[in-house]
Amino acid sequence: MPAAPTPKGTPVTTNAIHETSADDLSQRLFGATVGAMDMFTVYIGDRLGYYRSLADYGPQSSAELAAHAGTEERYTREWLEQQAITGILGVDDVSAPAAERRYSISPGHDEALTEELSLAYIAPFVKMIAAAGMQVPRIVEAHRNGGGVSWAQYGIDMRQAQGDMNRPFFANLLGTEWFAAVPDLHARLSGGARVADIGAGHGWSAIALAHAYPGITIDGYDVDEPSVETANANAAAESVSDRARFHLVDAAEPPTDSRYDVVTAFECIHDLPQPVDVLATMRTLAGDDGMVVVMDEKVADAFGAVGNELERVMYGFSNLICLPDGMSHPGSVGTGTVMRHEKLADYARQAGFSAIEVLPIEADMWRFYRLV
Repeated sequence: MPAAPTPKGTPVTTNAIHETSADDLSQRLFGATVGAMDMFTVYIGDRLGYYRSLADYGPQSSAELAAHAGTEERYTREWLEQQAITGILGVDDVSAPAAERRYSISPGHDEALTEELSLAYIAPFVKMIAAAGMQVPRIVEAHRNGGGVSWAQYGIDMRQAQGDMNRPFFANLLGTEWFAAVPDLHARLSGGARVADIGAGHGWSAIALAHAYPGITIDGYDVDEPSVETANANAAAESVSDRARFHLVDAAEPPTDSRYDVVTAFECIHDLPQPVDVLATMRTLAGDDGMVVVMDEKVADAFGAVGNELERVMYGFSNLICLPDGMSHPGSVGTGTVMRHEKLADYARQAGFSAIEVLPIEADMWRFYRLV
């Protein structure tokens, strides 16, 4: 008897991919291994400034690049050859002696690896995964003991990657396209609102809003001291420190008695050990008339195998970063990256909101909610 068709939108309840052959799975994981090697060598190039040097000084030999970067020529040469073999860099003459070959980066690859405000800028994504990979032994231990890996343990690479990965999207889209697509929110911000940004990180969301809406003032709150220091430095560098200020505060406790016209939380609710407490704080800060807006990952509404690439990436983030970070706090609810619509709605109801609605904002990786 043939199986009944699956209704549109219904999660698939079986995992068909597990029925593929051993060779199929081996080939798939071999391809992933090649990709992982590319990722870690890109991390090396980003961390040591190799790409930046090639972009700034043009084609170089291994000795010239090593001199510019302050590295050992033999390692630099091996890295250059790998980058040419994998198709990221160009080489002028493959038949020339190894020390005489000159390597270059194309404008498109330059943009993806060095231009911090480009929407194609991929280097922070690579840095984030590399930083997570360094913590895999701790994650394995957390599986055994139920603990976690704190944000501080992930280190400076993770902090920088998180801020740098979101920065171009906030700078290019947040005020000009995303919030502009919600008429009442856009009107309120255009009128000179007071804004609270919860989980502000390095401050790029608040700074982008300050640039897009010159009449607003923003208080950013975060529990990570190095991030708060960096956010205030970024605001000063962007000439908005008179209107965007960042404070070291645990948002699970009301940070101020003030009320705000708009209260935001960008890509952080799923990371929090006690999200209901933070959402309740946001409700308090918004008072009776304020708007509460949450941006979080654009995951599917329900679990279903086999997921698309976005769902696979989100579960990867959850296993390697978000869940271990959340679980590093005693009593954590352990949300993880894959916070589906109904889970956020449940947290919102517990925090005293009556409903959540999805805002008409088109974004590839994120979904925007208004908490009512």
